[in-house]
Amino acid sequence: ASTLGSLDRIAAGSHRQVGGETQICHGEDFLISILAACGPLYTLAKDTTVKPGAKKDTKDSQPKLPQTLSRGWGDQLIWTQTYEEALYKSKTSNKPLMIIHHLDECPHSQALKKAFAENKEIQKLAEQFVLLNLVYETTDKHLSPDGQYVPRILFVDPSLTVRADITGRYSNRLYAYEPSDTALLLDNMKKA
Repeated sequence: ASTLGSLDRIAAGSHRQVGGETQICHGEDFLISILAACGPLYTLAKDTTVKPGAKKDTKDSQPKLPQTLSRGWGDQLIWTQTYEEALYKSKTSNKPLMIIHHLDECPHSQALKKAFAENKEIQKLAEQFVLLNLVYETTDKHLSPDGQYVPRILFVDPSLTVRADITGRYSNRLYAYEPSDTALLLDNMKKA
């Protein structure tokens, strides 16, 4: 395990290679401005009209407001917005941090996201973590000990030490998980 050094910010406009394609990382300031601008635009409306012959829904359910920070990984969970915020919350709350690196257009990331969001045990255990999902890379090399690939999941303990010992089942991508690896991921979450 290696201790995290400074809380580096990513460089705006940096480029990286992912799956043979060059991805442009706009930086967290860009992401923050997008989230701040778009956040108020999300609203939910519930159609309360009853069509003739149809039964009225008698459930007293409140519509759930979408949480943009979840990006589909679990809307009922509390997600942090930045790497720095996640480290701070992990240290001050004495909770482990789970960092999910993914890309919206990556089919492997999408498949893992679906499995993660639909697994009730994982969702329940995730409540005991500080959570962060990133669609960009940080400059902290401790979070890419064996390369920058997606999807990958790393754990950081409250002393800000990356748990390099908690790995997936692949020797060439130590922190990669597939949808069929949910039992292993669950075990790894318990170890963290």
